Amino acid sequence: MSAALKGKRILLAKPGLDGHDVGAKVVALALRDAGADVIYTGLRKSPAYIAQVAVDEDVDALGLSILSGSHLELVSQTRDELAARGADHMALFVGGTIPASDHEALKALGVRGVFTSDMRLADVVASVARALADETRERAPEGAG
Repeated sequence: MSAALKGKRILLAKPGLDGHDVGAKVVALALRDAGADVIYTGLRKSPAYIAQVAVDEDVDALGLSILSGSHLELVSQTRDELAARGADHMALFVGGTIPASDHEALKALGVRGVFTSDMRLADVVASVARALADETRERAPEGAG
């Protein structure tokens, strides 16, 4: 169990029309086994729906699983929907079929980590844990921690 993930709430979602979610479920289980409270929205959810669930569930991070090739558009739309709800500070991760040439563009949209199918689950979990630990330190009041 990762101390950085203990008590963290993470939403995993499948935006767009992609109908394959085995990878998202595997990542959800790995994050859960590492101590996170994981919520999975299921297939074919709109960016607006995903953002609303993220806000309603008060999650620390949002992971989008995208295999359709529409990752730039779907991340941008989801980020806009989060911003409209005052939640654009939320840590955002993306996994799926993401060409290396798009990683920097996704990071420019605020994505904290890009995960592809060739990555080890332990590395994905460690990356999410590091990002959330860094975010906790950045938000801590002066003199804390």
